[in-house]
Amino acid sequence: MTKEVDSVEKAKAFSQQFTALKSEIQKVIVGQEEIIELLLVSLFSKGHCLLVGVPGLAKTLLIKTLSEALDLDFNRIQFTPDLMPGDVTGTEVIEENKEAGTKGFRFIKGPIFSNILLADEINRTPPKTQSALLEGMQEYHVTASGKSYVLDQPFFVLATQNPIEQEGTYPLPEAQLDRFMFQLWVDYPTFDQEKQIITQTTSTTSPSPRPQMNKVDILEYQQLIREVPIPSSVLDFTVSLVSSTRPGASYNKSDKHSIANEFLSWGAGPRASQNLIIAAKTKALSEGRFNITEDDIKYLAVPVLRHRIIPNYAAEAQGLSSVDIIDKILNTL
Repeated sequence: MTKEVDSVEKAKAFSQQFTALKSEIQKVIVGQEEIIELLLVSLFSKGHCLLVGVPGLAKTLLIKTLSEALDLDFNRIQFTPDLMPGDVTGTEVIEENKEAGTKGFRFIKGPIFSNILLADEINRTPPKTQSALLEGMQEYHVTASGKSYVLDQPFFVLATQNPIEQEGTYPLPEAQLDRFMFQLWVDYPTFDQEKQIITQTTSTTSPSPRPQMNKVDILEYQQLIREVPIPSSVLDFTVSLVSSTRPGASYNKSDKHSIANEFLSWGAGPRASQNLIIAAKTKALSEGRFNITEDDIKYLAVPVLRHRIIPNYAAEAQGLSSVDIIDKILNTL
């Protein structure tokens, strides 16, 4: 009984700090409430995010504000066609020791060695450089010249992508897309929000966020989130949802799963199920609950699955997007 009470108290404490954190970010960022919430859910779930949106929607400002409100180190990389992997991870240089009269190699850490890394316009650089992020995102360390260098925790990669200009870009390979917990689409502000943005950014004063958490708090909450139990019914629902996106699978022969067979070339893998569950745990705790529900899974289905499924020609011919297909699948469950 004491353990249950303690869990509820911890959930309430996290919910209060989560709400305070959102409020602090919204002092600087006008609108985008859902994007802010999902970014925080991803961070506390030890995930990474891919933000898609046209230029000028404050994606960079949002990420910088997030790092300030969490009191974390922040680095930004502008991805360009001539960027090399060493520009991301770091490089070795020859250093001379004048006293000993010797020379040796010294590793100079790259911008990936930070708590929050903004990979700006990640699709503007070739796959060789894009893949320099993979090891850090998955293993939380970087290997250079046979040596491993551990990244400081927490570590959160936030990549941005411009959906309009596709000339001279390199689409992210599916293997790298799968490393991102969420793909979030940043939309235009409303009329009133845009007026508030203009007023706020063209005056003599600009709001700045106050730190609401530190590294220790974040790491403790990341561990607490994993202690949230998984009801068997929610687990069954999650696996059913993800497996229903896989065309041609032996369990997708029935009419119930014909949506995947008809409209998808490829479906989501087990990492999608893992991300749905851990993100649902974070969402539940952020609302002061120590239990997850099917509604949590439904809420997170689109950002988790939209970049993990590949619509086929039949879907394109009918004008169906990945979001439309996910909605259709959800309606069958």
